[in-house]
Amino acid sequence: MNHLLLRPVAEADLPALVRMAAASADGISSLPNDAAKLAARIAASLQAFASLDDASGEETYLFVLEDLAAGRVVGCSGIAASAGFFDRFYSYRNEFVVHASAALGVSQRMHTLHLCHDLTGATLLTSFYLDPGYEHGPAAQLLSRARLLFIRAHAERFSERIAAESPGITDAAGQSPFWDAVGRRFFGMDYPQAELIVGGRSKAFIADLMPPSPIYVALLPEAAQWALGQLHPVGELPFSVLQDEGFDADSYVDIFDGGPTVDAPLASLRSVRLAREVVVAAEADARGREWALLACTERARFRAVLAEVGNEVDAGTAARVGAHPGERLVMTPLQTEMAP
Repeated sequence: MNHLLLRPVAEADLPALVRMAAASADGISSLPNDAAKLAARIAASLQAFASLDDASGEETYLFVLEDLAAGRVVGCSGIAASAGFFDRFYSYRNEFVVHASAALGVSQRMHTLHLCHDLTGATLLTSFYLDPGYEHGPAAQLLSRARLLFIRAHAERFSERIAAESPGITDAAGQSPFWDAVGRRFFGMDYPQAELIVGGRSKAFIADLMPPSPIYVALLPEAAQWALGQLHPVGELPFSVLQDEGFDADSYVDIFDGGPTVDAPLASLRSVRLAREVVVAAEADARGREWALLACTERARFRAVLAEVGNEVDAGTAARVGAHPGERLVMTPLQTEMAP
């Protein structure tokens, strides 16, 4: 895996993004299957990486994973600096209420969903896609976790709270049991139509049509109850990486398909807690070497790779992220079971 490089997206990556957007399942990717919209996302990311101004919160960053040996882009991932920057960011919050009758001697603990915008302003991890041929091994860690090293290095541009949405269950026709039971009744459209209208925009206008009162899960059809908090199969890999990071997956679900929305304080995440600086040396000390994510975290020069890193980084390894002797890089260990 020494040939994998995570870097900021470039204009020349548009054909690769078009290919990945077309390959991802309908309605579950934050990559719009539209060349013009993808070009706009690239332009916004280039501006975010290059801007010398103080961050406003509207910035979006897009990274691509390049297989240097194959000469092709094989994955992408992104960051939205502030969820709901232009409008509120809605979710359903899982809560439990107790209904009791002393006369009947009955007490029931009921699962309810509360429409909320608790995660408005949180930094959102987005746009994860990895070619199927790279799913077995540490490529997914590089693609997902290296973003956290970027956020750590530029904390002033991001929130202290990190969140990520995961796709919920849909059937072969793209229909969502949760949407059919809840959203469709108030919005008057089936799930694919609603996703097409949203097209990556804020869901606030849909939330405005949803009932503000709690939804009692026990009153939903069985299929919707079963789908609540469940993952679409394509979301399992990125979700597993986030779980291993220490994200909480029990508090929120998506207002569209009921898929889990995870969140956590940045400082509590594994990549951030275990991150440390290492210096580049012409003749590096090889003691304590372990497989790690290694990154040059300067904004305009950001690069991340998989490498064996000890107390120091040798010049050859550092050159893979464009660094030179005397510079400091950031590393965080790979999960042992997923090391090359």
